[in-house]
Amino acid sequence: MLAGGAAAALGGVELFRFRRGTDKLLGIVPFEGEGRSPLDTLLGDELDGRQFTDLSHLDRDRLITPTSLFYVRTRASHLLETSKSWSIRMGAGRIAIEQLRAQAKPQGTHLMECAGNTRATSFGMISVAAWDGVPLAGMLDRMRFDKRARILVSGFDKYSAKPVTPSVPGASWIFSRRDIDDSGAFLATAMNGQPLTPDHGEPVRLVIPGWYGCACIKWVNEIAPVDDAANPTSQMQEYAARTNQRGLPALARDYQPAVIDPAAMPVRIEKWLVNGKVQYKVIGIVWGGPQLASDLLIRSGPEEPYVPVSGVLPVRSSWGLWTYSWTPVHSGTYRIRLRLADASVRTRRLDEGFYVRQVRVM
Repeated sequence: MLAGGAAAALGGVELFRFRRGTDKLLGIVPFEGEGRSPLDTLLGDELDGRQFTDLSHLDRDRLITPTSLFYVRTRASHLLETSKSWSIRMGAGRIAIEQLRAQAKPQGTHLMECAGNTRATSFGMISVAAWDGVPLAGMLDRMRFDKRARILVSGFDKYSAKPVTPSVPGASWIFSRRDIDDSGAFLATAMNGQPLTPDHGEPVRLVIPGWYGCACIKWVNEIAPVDDAANPTSQMQEYAARTNQRGLPALARDYQPAVIDPAAMPVRIEKWLVNGKVQYKVIGIVWGGPQLASDLLIRSGPEEPYVPVSGVLPVRSSWGLWTYSWTPVHSGTYRIRLRLADASVRTRRLDEGFYVRQVRVM
């Protein structure tokens, strides 16, 4: 077994393998009952466009998702024209993309997860990038937005073809000023040190840290104040259930912030020969909430007790990597589930078993 939580937290495949010369990696155990869509591959077009990130490669030196592998929920429209000068209408004024780029500074490393991230996509609609951009709160102040107003952020949403999937046009979301201030929302112009690509919102997208990706509007072209009686946008309505709203609120002000609760799941299960005995190593991630949870518990079946995982290697505003050395008591199918030790923390999707993953060991 791994010696100590700190070693486990930092222990990618290589560290685990070379702690003892007799250890041997026998293979990776696949998860069962999940989608068969190709991972790390662009699929479809426009509103039907998707890319699911392969999380199985995550390790201590691979915690940032390359831009080319970052998940995609909607691909760029064929009608989108970014070669011309782009500007954002802000109230009664405008700000040119050149101005934004000149003001952009590193905004840190942030995770983004699609509210529709499911087992059918191998939970591949979640990724992490380092972003550059301009804080939105400061821009609103400079443009003299009333701090009591709600803020509508809209993006380009015209497409050349009707979608086959049940996707709805309408790239916009309404926020309270407190939502923007508390989250540290910013307009991103670059990710991972390079300008945004079309599928990731070129030339500018909203990033609202800690919120689901449906609120992180791409191809931003308008930011406008709206009154307290504003109706929700079509995007807010489409994602009401997935962002844990209570029914379908009639007004935008009645929507709860689309924040991601603390969550965790395995991303890879390795089969090892350790001192002549077969042993499994579960590698997983934890994310969500105002700070990463470090008190994770795991079990491999409903008849088994929850036990602690090894320490978490955190990345601020991102995800953390954890490990668990597992010796199954018998061959068969196991359903691996996690929860937080602190039951007072709200973890809606963990409570529902949303991120449970199933494996078969022989």
